[in-house]
Amino acid sequence: MTELAKPFPSINAKIYEPAKPVRVTFLGLGVMGYPMAGHLAANGHHVTVYNRSPAKADAWLIEFKKTTGQHGSEATPALASSSADIVFCCVGNDDDLRAVTLGKDGAFAAMKKNSIFVDHTTASASIARELAVAAKAAGISFIDAPVSGGQMGAQNGMLTVMCGGDASAFNAIQPIAMAFSRAVTLLGASGAGQLAKMVNQVCIAGMVQGLSEAIAFGERAGLDMHQVLDVIGKGAAQSWQLDSRGKTMLADKFDFGFAVDWMRKDLGLVMEEAKRNGARLPVTALVDQFYADVQQMGGGRWDTSSLIKRLK
Repeated sequence: MTELAKPFPSINAKIYEPAKPVRVTFLGLGVMGYPMAGHLAANGHHVTVYNRSPAKADAWLIEFKKTTGQHGSEATPALASSSADIVFCCVGNDDDLRAVTLGKDGAFAAMKKNSIFVDHTTASASIARELAVAAKAAGISFIDAPVSGGQMGAQNGMLTVMCGGDASAFNAIQPIAMAFSRAVTLLGASGAGQLAKMVNQVCIAGMVQGLSEAIAFGERAGLDMHQVLDVIGKGAAQSWQLDSRGKTMLADKFDFGFAVDWMRKDLGLVMEEAKRNGARLPVTALVDQFYADVQQMGGGRWDTSSLIKRLK
């Protein structure tokens, strides 16, 4: 069984207690949204869920029926969002996000006045700004809030959330979002959260390529790379990627984690934004093409650390 296929673990290890339970909705129960919604339920909130595939919503309700609070599912984003104080969302891309907010049976038209929509999708900064304007016209608030930490961060309630939007709306959602996070930070106006996530992905792309080259070099040099990684992990080369992915790269294990297909989607957003703001990203552009090579090798669903396979 791969890590992606593992059942959702116990969520009792991290319980955050906000001032009082609120009515929340979660749109999108993928590998991230499913456990995030679970942490909200475990913290006593009344959670309504929506998923494009109803079977996933049914499974979520069965799993979390014993948690505190009243939980349910609805057939459309509009029905799911109509009574919520806060609507959380985590879907695939800009088009999916536009569909669940502004499309037929979208959430925005049904949400209560002064309620708040929090989007955890990794999407473009431009759609964040577009939806912030549309939300304001509908009498609601919009926070773009992409996350870092991957599936395990979502399962363990230890995500890092990067937010853009109005400060008063952010202050209202921050304690609720702490149910599945270790940090929820406002970084600026609408779009700032998405831009910060792009910075995050640029950093990761460079670090994973560097680690891949280092391991491949060390192996060619005849070093015991398990020992070398232990040593350099105590010095200036230490990083999350080295600590969490170095040994699995040595073991040629990539059937888990953050998929190459998702990383290419994210880097595509980065390169489009760079065209708009004039940033020069030569290393990021190169690593994006390296990930395209991995896709051609059949590794679209492999973890991003699979960059090393190009070098062996």
